[in-house]
Amino acid sequence: MLADLPESRTEPDGAAVVRVLSYNIRSMRDDTAALARVIRACAPDVLCVQEAPRFFRWRKAAARLARATGLTYTTGGATTAGPMILTSLRAHVERTEEVLLPRTPGLHQRGLAVAELRFDPGVRLGVVSCHLSLSAAERHDQAGLVLDKLAALDVPYAVVAGDINEPPEGRAFRRLSGGLRDGWAAKPWGGELTNSTREPRHRIDAVFATNGVEVLGCGVPAGLPGVSAADLRAATDHLPVLAALRIPRAAP
Repeated sequence: MLADLPESRTEPDGAAVVRVLSYNIRSMRDDTAALARVIRACAPDVLCVQEAPRFFRWRKAAARLARATGLTYTTGGATTAGPMILTSLRAHVERTEEVLLPRTPGLHQRGLAVAELRFDPGVRLGVVSCHLSLSAAERHDQAGLVLDKLAALDVPYAVVAGDINEPPEGRAFRRLSGGLRDGWAAKPWGGELTNSTREPRHRIDAVFATNGVEVLGCGVPAGLPGVSAADLRAATDHLPVLAALRIPRAAP
């Protein structure tokens, strides 16, 4: 149940509990009202989107999603071939970056939406939203590029959230989980399987965190207030992954 997951807050020692939501929204081609209800019920501080609208008037679609969910557009979308980041007003945006990854001829362009955020004095977090390739070889290479980008960020702690397009035993997934903490494996909460919504059989969406980030719970949310099972099926073809993370205050 959602009530079992820690809420966003600042703790007495200055650490911040931050909710990160990863969600493949299939270009908002489904029930956008249901999509907004799911996102609002999860109450994320950071929303990492995959398959954001990329074509005609995509910026208006991104703005519409932000308004409907009470969030703010931060970066990405068509400029990153799909990954996008929205944030709550709690997050102060220090820097953003839009990255297009090397493209294999005949395959879809892929990219990364990147943000460096500050939540409280001394609490800084890097965020990468990604959607890896359908090709196993390209996907493995892209996982390495995600890790390289993460290492280059000017922040003490960071998260990667996205559609990995393969289960945990896959090479790309293992490459990410070898350098980062897989949220579900660290502290499972809610449901595990993310694809597809009508008959979930695979866990191909995930939230990963760097060392020092404490995973308080991570998984597919259940018991969302005002959200039915029909809403989850109607919103898109993936189930969302919600994580509560404790980000320490960096030493001065």
